[in-house]
Amino acid sequence: MTISMLKLADSELPSPSTSGIDESYSDLRIDQLRILWVKVGGLWPLNSGGRLRSFHLINELSKHNEMTVITTHTPSEDPQALAAQLTTCRAIRSIPYTPAKKHSLRFLLALARSLFTRLPVDLHKNRIPALGREVASQLESGQFDICIADFLVAVPNLPRNLKTPILFFEHNVEFMIWKRLQKTQNSLIGRALLGLEWRKMRRYEHDACERAGVTVAVSEDDRKQLALGAPNSRIEAIPTGVDVDYFKPGDIAQEIPTELVFTGSMDWHPNEDAMLYFIDKILPLVRRQYPQITVTMVGRNPSESLRKAAVSANVRLTGTVADVRPYIERAAIYIVPLRIGGGTRLKIYEALAMGKPVVSTTIGAEGLPLEDGKHILRADDPETFSQAIFALLGNQNQRLRMARYGRELMEQEYSWRRVAGDFERICRSLAKHRGT
Repeated sequence: MTISMLKLADSELPSPSTSGIDESYSDLRIDQLRILWVKVGGLWPLNSGGRLRSFHLINELSKHNEMTVITTHTPSEDPQALAAQLTTCRAIRSIPYTPAKKHSLRFLLALARSLFTRLPVDLHKNRIPALGREVASQLESGQFDICIADFLVAVPNLPRNLKTPILFFEHNVEFMIWKRLQKTQNSLIGRALLGLEWRKMRRYEHDACERAGVTVAVSEDDRKQLALGAPNSRIEAIPTGVDVDYFKPGDIAQEIPTELVFTGSMDWHPNEDAMLYFIDKILPLVRRQYPQITVTMVGRNPSESLRKAAVSANVRLTGTVADVRPYIERAAIYIVPLRIGGGTRLKIYEALAMGKPVVSTTIGAEGLPLEDGKHILRADDPETFSQAIFALLGNQNQRLRMARYGRELMEQEYSWRRVAGDFERICRSLAKHRGT
C-alpha cells in the first residue's frame, strides 16, 4: 500500500499575515501551534458537509500554525489535488482506502466481527492499519502540541496511550443518528441490529470524550447531549461556518419562482431518507396546489431506489456536480426535510448565504441559531411542510425579506475566519494546559 506524502520545506511556507484579520483573531498568533490533524474519509473534493467544515478550518489554521494532515483517499480521488488546495500545510499524508459498501461482503464480515467487540460496525470497518501506523509514527516523534481526531471514526486509529493531548472534533452526536435511524426501520432484525449499534456507538462516543483533553461540538445542543453521557469531560461548542465570498446572492432575475432545491451527498442515508420522504409524503401535497412545481435534488451517488422514485415523481436528480451554486441560485426555496441526523447542516448556511429562504424540519435545522419566521421556516410533518412552501411561494416579499436576514446573519457571525478563531482558542488552551 502506497502512502502519498506531500511536504513543504520551511522556506516554502508563506509568512503569516495579519492584514485584514480582526484583532481578536490576530492576537492568537504569538507562537505557532504544531498540530497533527487525523481525518478518515478524505478532504477533497468538497462534496460533503464534513469535508467542507474540516477543510476550511484546516485552511485557516494552517496559515499561521504548523499543520500536518493525515487522511485517506479513494481510487477516484487525487491527493495531489488536495495538496494544491492546502498549500500552507507543512505536510499532507494521504493513504489509499476504499470503505466497505453497505451490503457488500466486506461490510457483512465487518458487521459479524464487530458483534463480538465493543466497537460499532461503522467504526470497526474503518480501522485502517496503514493510517494507524502513520499516526503512531508521527506522534512518536513528540513534535506535536496537539492531535486532532476529526470525527469519531478517527479515534480507533489513534494509539491508546498518547502523551500528546487529543482534541476530539465531533461534527455530529453519532449515536443519535443511529438511534433516529432505528426508529425509521420496519424490519425487526434491522431494528434489533440498529438498537445494538446505537448503544455501542453511545458508549464509545462518551469514552472518546473522556479520553480527549477537550471535545469540540458544532452546536450548543450537541455539546449538552455529549455532556450528559460524559459529565466529567471538557466539551466546548463552536458554530458552523460558511464561505460568504463563495456562497453569495446571484442575479435574482435567474430565479425560477416555482423551483425547489435540495443539495447533499445522496450516499449519506439521512439525505436519501429525507428525499424519499419528501417525494412520497410532501410533494403530492405541494402539487395539488402548485402542479407546475419543479424539484431538483443535487448530490453524489444517488441509490437505485432514489433514482426510481425521482423518475416516477418527475423530480430532477443530478448526481455529482462541479458547483452547487447555480442550482441553489435559480430556486425559489431551499428545502431540508431531514428526519435523521446530528450535528449541524452546512447546506442551510450555504443557502442562507446565497439569499435563499429555507423550509426545514426541526432535525434538519438542529443546533443552528436561526429564528423561525425570520431566517427559516420549520415544519415537522407533511402538511405543515407543504403549507410553509405555499406561504413562501405565494409571498415574494416574505421570500426577499428572509433572504436578506439570512445573508446578513451569515456575513456578520459565521465566516470561516471567525469560526476558526474560536477553534484555535480551544486548541491553544489545550496546548497550554499540557505545559502546566
